[in-house]
Amino acid sequence: MMSRILIIEDEPGLQLTLTDFLESEGFEIGIKGEGISGQTEAETGAWDLILLDVMLPGRDGFQVCQNLREGGIKTPILMLTARGTNIDTVMGLRLGADDYLTKPFDTQVLLARINALLRRAALNSSDINVTAEGVFSFGNFILDSDKGELRDGDRPVELNSQEYRLLLYFLKNTGRVLTRDELLDGVWGYDQVTTTRTVDVHVAWLRQKLGEQAQVGFIQTIRGRGYKFELGPGVG
Repeated sequence: MMSRILIIEDEPGLQLTLTDFLESEGFEIGIKGEGISGQTEAETGAWDLILLDVMLPGRDGFQVCQNLREGGIKTPILMLTARGTNIDTVMGLRLGADDYLTKPFDTQVLLARINALLRRAALNSSDINVTAEGVFSFGNFILDSDKGELRDGDRPVELNSQEYRLLLYFLKNTGRVLTRDELLDGVWGYDQVTTTRTVDVHVAWLRQKLGEQAQVGFIQTIRGRGYKFELGPGVG
């Protein structure tokens, strides 16, 4: 079945370029040129993926993204930004975007990101814990992957879907040094051709969610190599 992509972008030239390219790759495309109508269309739930520009008339992409997530729309969102600043990147991801691309971008990189997000969405279409198994205990934390829950003692710890997948991947690979490329492949489904700071951003958030215990070394930074998850104290 043909995947449906909604493009919310106000630049006519990019609308045309993206439509021609993605239709040639077998996707069905819809276009909205401003934020309010784009959000309304996205809320129908009729789309498999949303390409969302940041700078939009009517309502900017950040607000659209936030509104969609608060409204329960789980459709993968790939944000497009011309700014390329770390602040915009972090804000977009924080508000619920799955990833971002900075303009100008290579269409093959865009295609790789889209296909990875669609594959992951297909595997997790009903719930992120469908194929997960086991209960993991570390410090005061318990991750129940059958329920898709993390608890700190009796207190539930709120994780978004990507933070959950990242933590689960770390736990299944405890003690191993994991490169960013391996994490991108194992958690996000990206191959090594793509480059993104998404891993570092989500690791930082996961450390915050784990609180003070993270400071004693659950997620260690291995200089020049990547990250390692240890169940006991260590040096980050």
